[in-house]
Amino acid sequence: MSTPTTAQRIGTFAFVASGSHLTPQTRMVFKRNILDSLGCAIAALPGKPFKALRDQFDEYRGSGSCSLIGGGKTSPDQAALYNSGLVRYVDLLDSYMSPGGLCHPSDNFGAILAAAEHASASGEEFMIALAVAYEIGCRITAIVPVMAKGFNHAIQLALSAAAGSGKLLGLDADQIAHAIAIAAIDNISLACVHSEPVSQWKGFSPGITGMRAVYSASLAKRGFTGPLRLFEGPNGLERMFDQPLHVDWSDQSLEVVHQTVMKKFCSLIHGQPVLEATLELKRTHELAADDIDEVQCDIFQSGFDIAGGGSFGSKDNPQTKEQADYNLKYLIAAALLDDQVGPAQLEPERVQAADAHMLLKKVTVRPDAGFSAQYPGALNVRVTIRCKDGRVLTKTHVGFEGGLDNPFTWERTVEKFNWLSEQHADEELRGQIITLVSTLDEHPISELMKLLAKVSAEPRFPAKHPGIQ
Repeated sequence: MSTPTTAQRIGTFAFVASGSHLTPQTRMVFKRNILDSLGCAIAALPGKPFKALRDQFDEYRGSGSCSLIGGGKTSPDQAALYNSGLVRYVDLLDSYMSPGGLCHPSDNFGAILAAAEHASASGEEFMIALAVAYEIGCRITAIVPVMAKGFNHAIQLALSAAAGSGKLLGLDADQIAHAIAIAAIDNISLACVHSEPVSQWKGFSPGITGMRAVYSASLAKRGFTGPLRLFEGPNGLERMFDQPLHVDWSDQSLEVVHQTVMKKFCSLIHGQPVLEATLELKRTHELAADDIDEVQCDIFQSGFDIAGGGSFGSKDNPQTKEQADYNLKYLIAAALLDDQVGPAQLEPERVQAADAHMLLKKVTVRPDAGFSAQYPGALNVRVTIRCKDGRVLTKTHVGFEGGLDNPFTWERTVEKFNWLSEQHADEELRGQIITLVSTLDEHPISELMKLLAKVSAEPRFPAKHPGIQ
């Protein structure tokens, strides 16, 4: 008998996974991340791209079997694109950190949700498939410095989303392996998607990957085959990454969700400690923008390259939401001006405002070798504010709320969900969603989708929450 390929070993891992591999503690952490993903998705509903997607769905296909968050029906693959795009849009989703880069495990959420609804799955089955997807994406991210090699983490997303979707659609181990191969072979995603000028596609690349993954799983179910030597082949992923992928796929644990980190500011993960430090200085010393002469931010190399003006490009003139949440200069200025960095701070009118641009010109970002040596084990930053009256205020900050050393609790996640969703769902509906997610493994996924379809796609209720502080 020939040795199974890596794709086949991953297919077997996904097929064998069961509820017995989810401990009670892990189930609660997954419910936390699921609620967090839903809050992110609901907050994104007013975004202009989602009206454009609905128009596209109407043109290409009418109604279908899957629900859109905020109402409406479409096909499973297009629901994967839409709901995945929602989760990513306001840049508040979870992350997994590794020395060579990171991934966003909840990029899997929209695809797995669509496959679950299409398959009339239970909440338990949805959670197992989502756990499988988290595990696959994070295990590969842990050993392959994908972004350091010039690729985007949508590559491993194709593998994970296809495996989780295939499990929900009833594929056997060999069919899941083919789904993985079909989904990944044409999904070679490049890290330049993060380069300036950052485009809208940075946030929608995961959605199109999830869309293809669901469709690929459906094709594999019907007998389509893919290149099973996706990794080992003479021109496979191992050659592309210039390294073998030594992962123990016989390990059936589904615990990696405990290594995910959460956000409370609309910013890339590297900006979370920067914004905590900036806001602490502002609030402690009651600073106003007019008090500030200069701001200096020292950060680890990866944060500088991606968001500080390093190798990914200049950060001196942001104009769009996509540029703003990857721009430490703008994010620091917005925090100092508005005392918060939430969805409102990513609106184009705020990004382009004269006061923001005037202040961001006073911000300098520099890499720090000592901080870089400790990344990603520690996300260390130092913010120094020089005031016009001669004061020099400095804050060295390690980590952030939502990080591994200070994880979000369920209660904190509920607060974040209420903040993000309050304009789209009244208190009763929000309470129903929270309660259902807390016991999701006891309900069919259709019950959750019925509640999400009741969420208003347009803001209907007043915004009262100041944002989690």
